[in-house]
Amino acid sequence: MRALLVDDEPLALEYLKKKLEYDIGGVNVVGLCSNPYQVVGVAVKQRPDVVFLDIHMPEMNGLELGEQLQAAVPHTEIVFVTGYDQYAVRAFELYALDYIMKPVRLDRLRLTVQRLRERLQEDPEASGKAKTPLFLCFNQLRVQLPGMEPQTLKWRTNKAQELFAYLLHHRERTVDRGTLIELLWPDFDVSRATQQLYTTIYHIRQTLSKAGLTMIRIIKGELEAGYRLTIGGARVDVEEWEQRLKRLEAIDLTNAEEYEQVLDQFEGNYLGEYEYLWAEYERERIRLLWLQHAENLARFYMDRGKRKAAIDVNLRIQRQLPDREETYLTLMTLYDSLGDASSVEEQYWLLATRMRELELAFPPRILAWYEQWKQQTR
Repeated sequence: MRALLVDDEPLALEYLKKKLEYDIGGVNVVGLCSNPYQVVGVAVKQRPDVVFLDIHMPEMNGLELGEQLQAAVPHTEIVFVTGYDQYAVRAFELYALDYIMKPVRLDRLRLTVQRLRERLQEDPEASGKAKTPLFLCFNQLRVQLPGMEPQTLKWRTNKAQELFAYLLHHRERTVDRGTLIELLWPDFDVSRATQQLYTTIYHIRQTLSKAGLTMIRIIKGELEAGYRLTIGGARVDVEEWEQRLKRLEAIDLTNAEEYEQVLDQFEGNYLGEYEYLWAEYERERIRLLWLQHAENLARFYMDRGKRKAAIDVNLRIQRQLPDREETYLTLMTLYDSLGDASSVEEQYWLLATRMRELELAFPPRILAWYEQWKQQTR
């Protein structure tokens, strides 16, 4: 468990750190903050599971800081620590996990840590994810609000949708105003294009506000040089998918099901429904990650003689990447190993049809395999 400790008294921080790391154990203190104005930045960087937060600090009220933390890192639990019990009701209005009185007793702190462990075990990905909006970028740009079905936002214009998608693509980074103008209004003079940009930014903010996405902000850069989209605690499905993919261990019988789940989560190309040329590099990168993952899973099944499972994975590859010649050959050999001649013929016919549509010659290697197979099956 990763913990960030916040208190204006350095001795109190060291005391709590010792209790958590040595007396209780299993807690990794990733930061000690005595300056409340640095807390949110440290939390965003470290992504702790919990923040132990002193309420009574001279420069900033801990409850106000708790609200800022909830907006910036909503997956992080908050435990308030203070010597003033009149804050208890307000603390729990903020959905704090717990509330500990000073001086901190070891037995009471141990109960809090146990509650934290139970909460984190409820959702290994991170407790609280269900409470935050999720942007869906596989195929079509949509948003899923907590407890609701995914919805497509009602953009004022196609330019507004593309501008938002571009800023989301470059989230947390300032994009130069000239870049945005060149992307969306390349044929306009600078004055007119600038006005169009201002107006479109206004419409995007209105759309986000009406959808209840108040944590999404478009911030004007220094000297009005550009714009930066910050998403607060919102999530992006493609980013979460890639993170889950990278966390996978080498495939074996114990995690093959999780490999299948990650394969299924890829619901279409990145922003695949839109002809955004600027998204093509990312689209191809994500697609290749998925392909590599799918091939690893198919190879695992083939090595263990699970030919039907390998066929299923390769059919999914074929649906996603119909121009990939190698998949047709792999399926032909798998069907042949099962004695399914009609499916071998079907794969040959599908590839031949595809090659004619693309006005390409039939791949010689696959043709040679097919002709040899035909001779053997006569």
